[in-house]
Amino acid sequence: MAALIGMIVIGAIAGWLAGQVFRGKGFGLLGNIAVGIVGALIGGFLFGNVFIVGGVVGKIICATIGAVILLFVISLVT
Repeated sequence: MAALIGMIVIGAIAGWLAGQVFRGKGFGLLGNIAVGIVGALIGGFLFGNVFIVGGVVGKIICATIGAVILLFVISLVT
């Protein structure tokens, strides 16, 4: 249960940060959480354990980069 809540919180932070990077390309709170969670999956797949910074900060960085990549791909499609 705690892992699920942690994933939602990190996803929300990463989605919000990615929305800030893309200036207004966010999808609201629930959309940003979804983008952040999918971005965390993308970032984890692409980067794995590349970042030296571990813990929550490393997860947020990785998820944010993945979410930015996801928003970039979405912007190409639309």
